[in-house]
Amino acid sequence: MWTNQPNRRQTLRSMVAASPLMAGILQPMLTRGESPSSDSLAPKAPHFTPRAKRVIFLFMTGGVSHVDTFDPKPKLTADVGKEVKFDHPEIKDRPGYERIFLKKPQWTFRPDPATGIEVSDLFPHVRSQMSDIALVRSMHTDHSNHYNATLGMHTGSFAFARPSIGSWLSYGLGTENSNLPSFVVIAPAQTYAGTQVYASDFLPGAHQGTLVAPGAEPVANVRPALPADQQQAQLRALEKLGRRHLANRANDPALTARIRSFQTAFGMQMAVPEAFDLTRETDNTLNLYGLGRGQTNGFGWQCLVARRLVERGVRFVELIDTGSSGNWDSHGDMMDHERLAKNVDRPIAGLLRDLKNRGMLEDTLVVWTTEFGRTPFNNTADAKGREHHNWAFSSWLAGAGVKGGTIHGATDEHGMRAQDNKVHVHDFHATILHLMGFDHERLTYRHAGRDYRLTDVSGDVVKPILA
Repeated sequence: MWTNQPNRRQTLRSMVAASPLMAGILQPMLTRGESPSSDSLAPKAPHFTPRAKRVIFLFMTGGVSHVDTFDPKPKLTADVGKEVKFDHPEIKDRPGYERIFLKKPQWTFRPDPATGIEVSDLFPHVRSQMSDIALVRSMHTDHSNHYNATLGMHTGSFAFARPSIGSWLSYGLGTENSNLPSFVVIAPAQTYAGTQVYASDFLPGAHQGTLVAPGAEPVANVRPALPADQQQAQLRALEKLGRRHLANRANDPALTARIRSFQTAFGMQMAVPEAFDLTRETDNTLNLYGLGRGQTNGFGWQCLVARRLVERGVRFVELIDTGSSGNWDSHGDMMDHERLAKNVDRPIAGLLRDLKNRGMLEDTLVVWTTEFGRTPFNNTADAKGREHHNWAFSSWLAGAGVKGGTIHGATDEHGMRAQDNKVHVHDFHATILHLMGFDHERLTYRHAGRDYRLTDVSGDVVKPILA
């Protein structure tokens, strides 16, 4: 069995070692028994013809309140102040929560004229795109702690580190562009569970997500130091010397890999700066995302860069909303949601419109989710905030293979529990994998004597939302 043999991605470290892309491009590929000539990121076919070729995963970290955004509950408004009793994990044995009362939604819900689907005034731009969205109002998850719920939404595991969904899709599909990673995460800062949300864990390291932070130089130390023609001339000379040296060492995989590595590094140096260069985008496109010319931060920047990356062959791009406005963990004041929604609403709608205008929404899956919802109650009816709530929340999918303009599932009259056509995180993951051409029960990896999968030992595809 081959182990720890250098390969082209390892040898590239000497050329672009300081770049954060190293995590996604240069990780060892041979530590899991792969042959010296194998390439973990080479394009691979899924189990069956996919509806989607790529995923843009929008993660609203902190817990978005479903009853204030995508799940209208007039009965909750009517019953505001009513005392209720629940054995809820967030209030059990918690001082000051011996009595709890229903708290009404703080924003008005209005129907999208095209579909009739009600969305609150927090998301007016997203509301206008409901024709392309399948809204799941019956999500539920296993844990009410940020760390565990975030880990579960990304890895299917709520307690132990496991490969991220982006890593699983990278493992299953490889990349369409050898000069870019297959899995990229764009976030100003880490979210709950840290690097575990984009780690490859026991999968080959090449499938780890590459973290990119918005800014003037989102990927450091990648721009070439020489003009392209001069660098190519140097590469030709190096390759000539390498081939001469290889003539008497034909079976040396490390030497062969090093020869290939220089050309790969050159390709990466050309591809990466171009992918993050927005100067050629039109004013109309920038306006879709709410971006000013020259702007290099904000969720609009994240969304536009995501479109450019998937356009160039990246399989999975995750955008984590961890901007300067904080996150959606609104214990103290639900009005935080207004500021947070304003930062992401227009860019998300712009992303959907831009993909559709370019004919890319047909084979790009856009996923919007959070780790859990927020309680329809608090210890007083006029409390400013809401607590963590894993019993119910909302998520949605749009684009490739999704039946737009639909609602799946429902919570009870107060939004307390997922009630009809309940969707667990494992079901959500199984559906995403299905749209990407995978049977979630067959996309496995042998580790520590057993076959692991993203959906653990459960999960059903949510077929009613499929076109």
